[in-house]
Amino acid sequence: MSLWEKLIVKMIIDTPEVQDINSFSRFEFLKEIYGIIWTLIPIFTPVLGITIGVLVIVWLEREISAGIQQRIGPEYAGPLGVLQALADGSKLLFKENIFPSRGETLLFSIGPSIAVISILVSYSVVPFSSHLVLVDLNIGVFLWIAISSIAPIGLLMSGYGSNNKYSFLGGLRAAAQSISYEIPLTLCVLSISLRAIRIVEAQSKYGFWGWNLWRQPIGFIIFLISSLAECERLPFDLPEAEEELVAGYQTEYSGIKFGLFYVASYLNLLVSSLFVTVLYLGGWNISIPYIFVFDFFEINKTYGVFEPTISMFITLAKTYLFLFIPITTRWTLPRLRMDQLLNLGWKFLLPISLGNLLLTTSSQLFSL
Repeated sequence: MSLWEKLIVKMIIDTPEVQDINSFSRFEFLKEIYGIIWTLIPIFTPVLGITIGVLVIVWLEREISAGIQQRIGPEYAGPLGVLQALADGSKLLFKENIFPSRGETLLFSIGPSIAVISILVSYSVVPFSSHLVLVDLNIGVFLWIAISSIAPIGLLMSGYGSNNKYSFLGGLRAAAQSISYEIPLTLCVLSISLRAIRIVEAQSKYGFWGWNLWRQPIGFIIFLISSLAECERLPFDLPEAEEELVAGYQTEYSGIKFGLFYVASYLNLLVSSLFVTVLYLGGWNISIPYIFVFDFFEINKTYGVFEPTISMFITLAKTYLFLFIPITTRWTLPRLRMDQLLNLGWKFLLPISLGNLLLTTSSQLFSL
């Protein structure tokens, strides 16, 4: 290209029309980047919040367990040992993944992922406030029960794919335990309602005494026992009983796959506690009318995110206070036998939950 041609091209580029086109293309590019970021924020924010929630549960369990057993808990990794779970996760992340030589590699690999993903999806129907829920469905609580029932399939696949009798027995126990306790759990939910936000709104009419804890005390006890069995917490941790099955379906696992099972158990515990809070403990409503906080600080409820933040804080506070029950139960009650566990589910909880549903339905019909 000659010098004259270069000057002509430079004159064309420097014209205002070409500069406007370039600035417009840059603006469109930035707009696309901005749209992608705003699309990813709603996806990664709940994942980050759930991860932090699991880390808090692990730290709480270790500290409470240390207090019950009169020993020193984690204290070196971070202040008061709050980073101990993060350190354990990092260690598992860099450990070698070992595969059984004669096992089903495909089932062995995807089993932990199914267990974790099925529980993560159930968080989409958990309402943290009246305006803070990913998916507000009319059958939201049923969807949680249906999705959480997929997790034992992953455990069964892991046990079968390990080519180990102890692992396979652990997977079979997980499936049998899930079937036995999902039915009473579902009947307790039927005694209340199916849409989570409506359940919380119905409990808010009478303050503290309007909680379903007082309206459905039998349902609350059955729901608590069934949720502990669904989470495989002591005294219902038969699928991984170390005295009988070494570690159950986890026996052949190592590295990050073993860590996924560990994370799945705490994810399940957290979502179960959240649903106990929503169904029986009033959700984001408290007996103290915090509406006066807005008047005191001269904050209008129609602006900002103050009200959803307070509601989410109340929901999480109730959830973590409730977590003291399953944590202390772990170090208080002895483990059941497998026949005792199945008898409790089929012979006691199922008839009582059916009677509770019939009693609730009859009272509703007579009140019309």
